[in-house]
Amino acid sequence: MSDTPQELTRLNKRMAELGLCSRREADAWIEQGWVLVNGRPAEMGVKVGPQDRVEVDPRAKGHQDTQVTILLHKPMGYVSGQAEDGHEPAIMLINPRTHWAGDSSKRRFTPPHLRSLAPSGRLDIDSTGLLVLTQDGRVARQLIGEDSEMEKEYLVRVTYTGHENTAAATAASATYGGRANQLSAIGDHDRVTNNVQAVFPKAQLERLRHGLSLDGKPLKRAQVEWQNPEQLRFVLTEGKKRQIRRMCEQVGLQVVGLKRIRIGHVQLGQLPAGQWRYLGAHERF
Repeated sequence: MSDTPQELTRLNKRMAELGLCSRREADAWIEQGWVLVNGRPAEMGVKVGPQDRVEVDPRAKGHQDTQVTILLHKPMGYVSGQAEDGHEPAIMLINPRTHWAGDSSKRRFTPPHLRSLAPSGRLDIDSTGLLVLTQDGRVARQLIGEDSEMEKEYLVRVTYTGHENTAAATAASATYGGRANQLSAIGDHDRVTNNVQAVFPKAQLERLRHGLSLDGKPLKRAQVEWQNPEQLRFVLTEGKKRQIRRMCEQVGLQVVGLKRIRIGHVQLGQLPAGQWRYLGAHERF
């Protein structure tokens, strides 16, 4: 193996970078003796260099082929991960009774499909829509890995409670004939719930697309468009905690409904709330 320290990388990280598996899977394969480095069985924690040859036993690929990825239409009231504050985790909905009859994969549910099944990404307790749970580390890395830029699409119903007293608000006031200035005093009990699009300043819409920060860091550019007078469509490539709700708060909007309808190329489609299906063999995020 390479002996230049600055070139060495942990084997599990290298395998993940090569797209072979997740780091966690790599450790399991190494423990099983399924990973060779330069023709010899690898040891746990070993580091490798660019010139080292990494090989994986076909049994590891066979193990991957048995792993499942599940698409759930999460309803409100369930948390994505571990149970908290008395609320059940979404994985509790994965059982034969809630398996969607329209699942075209024709795969039959068995209890081992729950083993090591974990959510890839979060969806707030008060949000609904597409949640991915997987046993496959490659899928998890694709969706939530450090370098992931997977698109996630949301439909977001909003009300308008006013906006910051900024230059953008002043410009918006001129654009809307002074109405935006009047709306700067709107309170929680006097919000605009109908035809929000008509009174929401265009400058603030631009800020939603690019110009906001969360936790002291600028957000990546987002696609944000009106779908109807009370509903916005967001497409994000990052997933900070309660990101859309916090973005909206910064521009005077309050989210009253949020639904994720797409992750990458995979659509929520007709999957009913509270039901799930398997990712099809030919589906790719």
